[in-house]
Amino acid sequence: MLIASSLVLGLATLANVAVAALSSGCGKAPTITSGIKTINVGGTQRQFTIRVPQNYQNNKGYKLIYGLHWVGGRMEQVSNGGDTGSRGWLYYGLQVVANETAIFVAPQGLNGGWPNSGGSDLKFIDAMNSYIGNGLCVEQSQRFAIGFSYGGSMSYSIACSRAKDFRAVAVIAGGQLSGCDGGNDPIAYFGIHGIKDGTLNIGGGRSLRDRFIKNNGCSSMAGAKEPTSGSRKHITTAATGCKTGYPVQWAAHDGGHIQAAADAPAPEENGAASWVGPEAWAFFTKPELSTPK
Repeated sequence: MLIASSLVLGLATLANVAVAALSSGCGKAPTITSGIKTINVGGTQRQFTIRVPQNYQNNKGYKLIYGLHWVGGRMEQVSNGGDTGSRGWLYYGLQVVANETAIFVAPQGLNGGWPNSGGSDLKFIDAMNSYIGNGLCVEQSQRFAIGFSYGGSMSYSIACSRAKDFRAVAVIAGGQLSGCDGGNDPIAYFGIHGIKDGTLNIGGGRSLRDRFIKNNGCSSMAGAKEPTSGSRKHITTAATGCKTGYPVQWAAHDGGHIQAAADAPAPEENGAASWVGPEAWAFFTKPELSTPK
């Protein structure tokens, strides 16, 4: 009886151990190096730039993080730190804090945008996932997307349509510009928006957030505090009651349609002083997000 009980307990324990979802590129010599790549997606040549961690190890499953540019933007602006000129703003401030633990990708939108006509940009995302997973060792349960404005809108579209393929998204000043096919599955969601945004207003940002408040089984965030005009502060609120592994977070700041929001006394948009990258990284690395869905 003791042996049988121990065996049952052991099997139960094993059943609760998260199994890594390593890509086919694990255990093999890498076929992808850092730089600009071109792949064919439905007859269209699409480009992206990728950064492979220094001292890459082919037996270690890496996080895969997409940084999506704004309207009229370029992938190089995401990979090089945008218009802030700050090393701390590489890939929306995530590259430095990741400390070589993630593969970073900056895709190029068609004509500088993410209209996602006929799901074309989602097909691009799918093709990159496959290409990168075959050439490098990716922990497939640890894919993330972050973007500003049109890039935030595309991150939202990924949350709606590819919740089973991505662990979390961070949407900076986004709107529903790239569609929301599906939109019923839970995914960890971090919304960031300025109370003075005159391009994509904060009310729209709240609506995007609230879809995942519902999907993730969270309590309402209707009472979440937001900063007052002129305060030059931000307030981050975590939703309560969410399903384990599916947190929702909301950061409202006293600013406009900007990507690298910074609290006073720094300039309003300052990559070096921005809290956006560190908070997004802290969200992506929450312990409850570390296990496969």
